[in-house]
Amino acid sequence: MRSRRPVDVPALVTQARAGSPRALGRLITLVENADPALREVMAQLAPHAGRARVIGLTGSPGVGKSTSTSMLVRALRAQGRRVGVLAVDPSSPFSGGALLGDRIRLTEHALDEGVHIRSMASRGHLGGLSRATPQALRVMDAAGCEVIIVETVGVGQSEVEVAGLADTTVVLLAPGMGDGVQAAKAGILEVADVFVVNKADREGADATVRELRHMISLGDRTEPHLWRPPVVRTVADRGEGVEEVLEALEAHRAWMEEHGELERRRQLRARHEVEAIALAELRSRMTGLHGDGALDAAVEEVVAGRLDPYAAADRVVASLAD
Repeated sequence: MRSRRPVDVPALVTQARAGSPRALGRLITLVENADPALREVMAQLAPHAGRARVIGLTGSPGVGKSTSTSMLVRALRAQGRRVGVLAVDPSSPFSGGALLGDRIRLTEHALDEGVHIRSMASRGHLGGLSRATPQALRVMDAAGCEVIIVETVGVGQSEVEVAGLADTTVVLLAPGMGDGVQAAKAGILEVADVFVVNKADREGADATVRELRHMISLGDRTEPHLWRPPVVRTVADRGEGVEEVLEALEAHRAWMEEHGELERRRQLRARHEVEAIALAELRSRMTGLHGDGALDAAVEEVVAGRLDPYAAADRVVASLAD
């Protein structure tokens, strides 16, 4: 059996911050594999993270998420910004890796040193993201990406997790795909900070825009300072509407900074990240209880009726603290 190659974390971090795509990719691979060196990686990156602007991009399959991502990358690069893209793809049923559909559509940026694109396998994780997305985001942030676009896997109305990860969440819709009807329902549309009706040159685009604006008008009108999601039309494959999208993103950022929402969202993001890591550590310790029999003993007590499940759980938690 081959021994694991040691990881020179300081060198990798230095190279990634200097712009090495290979080093950046290696760091994200450590994240995805939950490598033992990950704690040292995060400790090294911590002083450099927290500066990137995170844009979440979600919507049903076929609305043009990858094409819209490419359009945004092109526009941001024209402004001279360094851009990262985390594209979460479905997992291969054979290898468990990402099905690289998004990478194929973003090939025009492949040779641009100011763009780093990473496809990540969802690995069965619901919510449209991967479990490793928050840490991968932190790696790109610390490596100097000024704007990071997180594109969800595209499984439909359940993809609300991206709203907890992004500063601004963009929800894409398209005419003729049933999205207009969904405007009246709870679900993914509730997480939008900006609505984008893509493929706006198609029949039915006007109706989709009207239904979205009607839905927004039904919201809480008692607070004049509340953010009202704008509705923007685009034809992403021709680059039409990109300036309007950028204006909407800038307007939302200005509103967040004015009302303290940006800081609140970032604190909430960090809270969720810390909680997820803590829970993963507890699960790891729970697995260890199988070895010393503490969990099995508690289970036997419950089955025999000598202990109720809550008391058994308290006993297991107490044993974790020992």
